[in-house]
Amino acid sequence: MPISQMNNEALLSDAQQDMAGVQEVVWPLQHITLAGLNWPAADISEAGSPPIIMLHGWLDNSLTFSRIAPDLARLSSLYAVDMAGHGHSGHRPPGQSYQLMDYVADLAELIEVHFSGVEKVDIVGHSLGGIVGALYAAAFPERIHKLVMIDSLGALSQSAGETIPQLRKSIKKRIAGSGRPAVYPDIVAAAKVREGGFSPLSHEAALALSSRNLRAEGEGYAWRTDARLRHPSPLLMTEEQVVASLGLVMAPALFVRAREGLLAKRKGLDNRAAAIPDLQTVDVPGGHHCHLDGDTRPVADAVRHFLEKE
Repeated sequence: MPISQMNNEALLSDAQQDMAGVQEVVWPLQHITLAGLNWPAADISEAGSPPIIMLHGWLDNSLTFSRIAPDLARLSSLYAVDMAGHGHSGHRPPGQSYQLMDYVADLAELIEVHFSGVEKVDIVGHSLGGIVGALYAAAFPERIHKLVMIDSLGALSQSAGETIPQLRKSIKKRIAGSGRPAVYPDIVAAAKVREGGFSPLSHEAALALSSRNLRAEGEGYAWRTDARLRHPSPLLMTEEQVVASLGLVMAPALFVRAREGLLAKRKGLDNRAAAIPDLQTVDVPGGHHCHLDGDTRPVADAVRHFLEKE
């Protein structure tokens, strides 16, 4: 057996030991099938509590919650979703792109069809997942018990004057396509690339995420993630629309702000925070992936205390 393959199997074996009791889940929807992971409630007496749906960030997958999920499973069953184009979930059909509102529609159908037996759910979202969760909470307030946004506070926005330049950029990329996917000799090499992404990760965190975002390709590995996820969106919300949407989040909400995260020094967030009627903010150490990288205990504690408080 090649050394690289032995290393990969050893790494995956270690990861599997940390995931004892976690179950793979598949959720068929009308036009796509989503996949994810389920951490069953640690205490059977908590099985009747609102289920916790967890949504990852851009280019990540459900394993992003592997560090904090066991702690949160003390409260209820957790369902971490691979959003469309990510992880083990299906890809959009040819000719379609990955628009923000389609993620919200996927979440709405997922809850409507596969969580129809519960009145409300809790949503914990990181980055893009927090954006999707907030938009869903605004559109379907009757289905949300509590909302948690980890280093996330509303969608990316552009001025109205940038609408057409953004559209042009998106269409030109769609026509040009994505090019041939890279093939890596082993999972470690692929994880090295992920370490230096838009939001850098430690080697351990990158490795934890990468295994679920890869597929075998010849004698190596290629990204399972849909390359179209990197294409520019054809349309972004204006800041006025973002603030208005946050104003319709009626559920109690928690903003977990990483001290070295993407939002730590971003200006203009005060209006967004003030728009949410019932918002708590907690600062935690770490970068954008504060729930996965480094000391994750402060994040787990903040989220657990918020969800368990009546």
